[in-house]
Amino acid sequence: MRSITVFDFDGTITKKDTLLEFIKFCKGRKSFIIGFLLYSPLLIAYKIGLYPNWKVKQKIFSYFFKGMKYDTFCDFGERFALKINSFINENIFEKLKEHMAKGDDIYVISASIKEWVSPWCKNLGIENVLGTQIEVINGTITGAFKSKNCYGQEKVNRLLEKEPNRNEYFLTAYGDSRGDKEMLEFADKGCFANEFN
Repeated sequence: MRSITVFDFDGTITKKDTLLEFIKFCKGRKSFIIGFLLYSPLLIAYKIGLYPNWKVKQKIFSYFFKGMKYDTFCDFGERFALKINSFINENIFEKLKEHMAKGDDIYVISASIKEWVSPWCKNLGIENVLGTQIEVINGTITGAFKSKNCYGQEKVNRLLEKEPNRNEYFLTAYGDSRGDKEMLEFADKGCFANEFN
C-alpha cells in the first residue's frame, strides 16, 4: 500500500500566515497597513461569523493584486520563496523530511495561492502542490479566484481529484487549524502541528 502524506502550509510548515507576509513583501508595510485598515470592518465581520472566510480573502487579494501582470506576480512568488525559510516551523519541517526520506508521496495542500507556495516546495523537490487558484485573463490578474478557496472540505476534494482510489493508500495529514479539520479526520493518521512544538 502506498503512503501519502499531506501537509498544510500556513501555520503548519510555516509559523506565519503567508498571505499577509506575501502582501508585505510585494507592497511594503505602509500599503499593507492601509489596505487592512480599509477592510477592517469585513475582517471584524468574519471574526464574529457574519462574513465568510473566502469572501474576505478574495476582496483583500483583489485590492492588492488586481491588475498586476501574472508574470510579475509569479516573479514575486519565486523571490518570496527564499523569505519563507526565515519563518519555517522546524519541528514540522523535520517531519516533512522524514516522510520524504521514507519515500512517501508528499502533497502540500494550502488555502494560500499556489504561485507563492509552489516555488518553495519545488526547491525541496515537492511537485504536488494544491492551492487556491486565481483568475488570469490576457496575462493580467483579475482579482477573482478561479477555484474555490482551498479550505476545509475543499482540501479533501482536491486531494481526491488527484488520488481517487482511497483504499489503495495510507494517508497521513498534518494541519493546525479549523481549515484542516476535514482533512485530518479523513486521514488514517491526523496530526496537529502543535503536538510537535
